[in-house]
Amino acid sequence: METAEIIKMPQRHIAAIAVEKAYRKGDHKIPVLHGVNIDVNRGEFVSIVGQSGSGKSTLLHLLGLLDAPSVGEIHLDSQRIDDLSAKSRDELRNRVFGFIFQFYHLLPELSVIENVLSPLMIRHSLLGYLRRKKQFQNEARELLDRVGLSHRLTHRPSELSGGEMQRAAIARALIGKPEVLLADEPTGNLDATTGGEIMDLLRKLNEEEGLTIVMVTHDNVIAEQAGRTVRLREGRLEKLAEAA
Repeated sequence: METAEIIKMPQRHIAAIAVEKAYRKGDHKIPVLHGVNIDVNRGEFVSIVGQSGSGKSTLLHLLGLLDAPSVGEIHLDSQRIDDLSAKSRDELRNRVFGFIFQFYHLLPELSVIENVLSPLMIRHSLLGYLRRKKQFQNEARELLDRVGLSHRLTHRPSELSGGEMQRAAIARALIGKPEVLLADEPTGNLDATTGGEIMDLLRKLNEEEGLTIVMVTHDNVIAEQAGRTVRLREGRLEKLAEAA
């Protein structure tokens, strides 16, 4: 008698369910998303591609609790999270999600290593951080070495190239050991060569460490390097495509 093969079903990690989003500008209501549904499985690398104004960045911000849907729900591991208390949502943003932004958002007055350490400074009390400061600094150095910035530890953002700033931002996003990495146009301000290096790094994080990544981009070539593409047009889901 043959032993039945056990088939592991994909585990849904993060999802938007029937999400709508609208903003108000004076007396006018401006709709951005219209009933969007998306499931991202644990360990998946999904790109959300669309033109400017399609709603892709808004969707990413909703998934990461940087904004709240007007209608619909955001789920993490099948539990609704968009309706949690402000304190709980802050905790999730600090511990579960890592963020990479197109414009880096590095603090200009801090050095590279201090920028990378900033999420841990926020997470821990002053005494708790000081007790583990050496450990945290070693972890930050290891991350910066991994992204090729071991020679830039004490430099300020103004002394870095665009590619170096994005690498520092990736290290900052990873220092808290997030479950989900959310990347908003991570290659948008970079030349093709540097953008390719950033994509290689993201794919390596996904393939070797199983990190769940959701990335938004307007560039189809960049989008196709993810495992799956979600296309938005005028706030509506257009199609799903598996990478070749």
